[in-house]
Amino acid sequence: MNVMMQTKIEGQIQNGKIVVYMKGTPDFPQCGFSNAVVQVLKASGYPFEAHNVLDDPELRQGIKEFSNWPTIPQVYVQGEFLGGCDILMEMHQRGELQPILDRAFA
Repeated sequence: MNVMMQTKIEGQIQNGKIVVYMKGTPDFPQCGFSNAVVQVLKASGYPFEAHNVLDDPELRQGIKEFSNWPTIPQVYVQGEFLGGCDILMEMHQRGELQPILDRAFA
C-alpha cells in the first residue's frame, strides 16, 4: 500500500468515532454483510462514518492491507479495529457491542 493511502486511512479512522468500510452506502448497501453491519450500527443510535470501497478500488485494497483483514465490511471504533460482519454480529448478540459504542460517545 502506498504511503498516501495509508495516511488517508489512518486519518479517516482517527477522525471518526465509528468508521465503517463497506460495499455501498448506509442508505444503499451493496452486500448482505454490509447491510447487516449498517442495521446493527443504526440500531445503536449513534452516528457513524461510512466509506464505500466500491467507489475506490485503491481504498478497497488498502483497507484490507491496513487491517490485515481480507474481507469487507470492516468496523473501527475510536481508532480500534473491531472486525467484520461476523465478529460485529457476535458482539451484538452477546451484548458486548453497545457498551463499546456507549464508551466511544461518553
